[in-house]
Amino acid sequence: MINDTLTAVPGIRVGHTTHLEGATGCTVVLCPEGTVAGVDQRGGAPGTRETDLLHPMHLVEHVHAVLLAGGSAFGLAAADGVMRFLEERGIGYPTRVGPVPIVPAAILFDLTIGSPTIRPDAAMGYAACEFASDAPVALGSVGAGTGCRVGALQGNEFATKGGIGSASIDLGDGLVVAALIAVNAFGDVVDEGGKIIAGMRDGTGGFPGVLNMMRFMARMTEPPASTSENTVIGVVATNARLTKEQVNKVAQMAHDGLAQSVRPAHTMFDGDTIFALATGSIPANVNVIGAFAAEATAQAVRSAVQQATSLAGVRSIHD
Repeated sequence: MINDTLTAVPGIRVGHTTHLEGATGCTVVLCPEGTVAGVDQRGGAPGTRETDLLHPMHLVEHVHAVLLAGGSAFGLAAADGVMRFLEERGIGYPTRVGPVPIVPAAILFDLTIGSPTIRPDAAMGYAACEFASDAPVALGSVGAGTGCRVGALQGNEFATKGGIGSASIDLGDGLVVAALIAVNAFGDVVDEGGKIIAGMRDGTGGFPGVLNMMRFMARMTEPPASTSENTVIGVVATNARLTKEQVNKVAQMAHDGLAQSVRPAHTMFDGDTIFALATGSIPANVNVIGAFAAEATAQAVRSAVQQATSLAGVRSIHD
């Protein structure tokens, strides 16, 4: 079986926990020992944990897992379960009193689909770790992508189902770059030619009869309350050997793929956050890795809406 998802990067394992009734879930990326991490946060409404330590000039270089979760800020609690899973296995930053797992996390808002009282918690984070494997990642309406929507400005009836998408690129000689993205975007998802493939539906509720979000925004006199319900979060990974500064550059460049596939991206209504991981086995040029991280990100965003299925009244592009 060809693996064109994040787990094509050797040593990376991914697990989901999905709660269909609540239309929410979480996704964990378990990292091999010595994985160097960085982050770039571009949206105006982020919900994150343990991101400052990933910046250059800070002590910690290596992470042990990354968590993506629904549930808005409540969902950050799922990282506690990931930490417990790793601590039980002796994995973490070494201290005199034992290992402290480093688990950066980012969340998305999915409380207005499914049940708002069901959110990812420590038990769900722990379970996602138990499910983690190096098999091709399940995509669509699973894990952190369960409650994702695209173009939800006018409510679920006119939104399109988002989800989890992934893509990998083989650069030859064993070098791989890959992305895993949860797409809950305010803007439209567009194909390589700029055609809208997912977004806010028009008055007929049909598809591909979608409104152009850029043009719709131009007519807005003031932002409605629902503009705070969006974000795109994800992880890019490579088995290249990169420094902490270089990995942060890769995270920065990966956002170019988000801007290519979501229009508009990085608004004050989004919490757009991308983590970057380098497992460190193959020497590589950071410019090459960053360029292909952007390409993998764009492919992953598009696959998220292509793989999504209808859930809790929000229709996929196939319905």
